[in-house]
Amino acid sequence: MNSEENFSLAEQKKILLFIRQSIKAKLEDKTLPLLGDIGGKLDRQGSCFVTLHSCDGALRGCIGNINAFEPLGRNIGRNALNSAFSDPRFPPLDNDELDEVIIEISILTPIREVPSYEDFVVGQHGIVISCCGRSAVFLPQVAPEQGWDRETTLRHLCMKAGLAADAWTAPEARFSVFEAIVFSEKDVK
Repeated sequence: MNSEENFSLAEQKKILLFIRQSIKAKLEDKTLPLLGDIGGKLDRQGSCFVTLHSCDGALRGCIGNINAFEPLGRNIGRNALNSAFSDPRFPPLDNDELDEVIIEISILTPIREVPSYEDFVVGQHGIVISCCGRSAVFLPQVAPEQGWDRETTLRHLCMKAGLAADAWTAPEARFSVFEAIVFSEKDVK
């Protein structure tokens, strides 16, 4: 997948419906649905994050992969279930909550290492820090949603990784960036 590739409104709806149907099937102990193909886009190696928000906008689950290791369609299905049932920060989603969550997906471009944190563009890039055997990631939409500038984002990224808030300035800190195609049920009607 490259950053120029996009998904039509109909394709976005199909992907979001598949995620919802997959979670519902798992809750009801039924056979998981198949996503099918949309112009070959889902057969290519790809990675994504599936994010669940409660109706008030609070995070309810978010699981994904930075690096592609399987076809995108399979990765979407895997992360749909993992975000609903395996995010260690939340209890598994239950039937009563399903109608209340809003599903968002971030389909990632390939990750690339950058020479410095100065190459990170807030709102355009997702970012990964690796330092002292620890790492953390933020999707591109996190900083704008929180109203963070670059320095604030980097401080929070360090804290997420369990590092000192200023570890992003350490000479051993390494950074990678990626972009994402992001769409949500709240935007796709």
